[in-house]
Amino acid sequence: MSAERQPITAEDAPAAVGPYSHAVRSGGFLFLSGQTPLDPATGALVEGDVGEQTRQCLRNLTTVCAAAGASLGDAVRCGIFVTDMASFGAVNEAYAEFFPDAPPARSTVGVAALPVGAQVEIDAIVALGD
Repeated sequence: MSAERQPITAEDAPAAVGPYSHAVRSGGFLFLSGQTPLDPATGALVEGDVGEQTRQCLRNLTTVCAAAGASLGDAVRCGIFVTDMASFGAVNEAYAEFFPDAPPARSTVGVAALPVGAQVEIDAIVALGD
């Protein structure tokens, strides 16, 4: 495998539900696959509203970053997928807890459905230090 493309597996994150890596390090960036709100200890969808699901997605992304020696606080872009655009406000409120200052660029897209019955999924791109 090329040094320019290094797959990352985070042992403390939920197992991938498909054929993908938790993240891939390449060209000074860490590209994180979308995380659904699965509890890493049980593999089950977390209970609670879309705000709690958003927090779990971001906790899972934080865990993947840590496995790569990075920090979610260095994210330059996040993508959010929601099954109900009416949840936009609740998602924003939970998201802001993780990015209180200088949040990354972001998009939010409404989708018909997400894996495992999740209401939200979040992916990220993180800038790595020199």
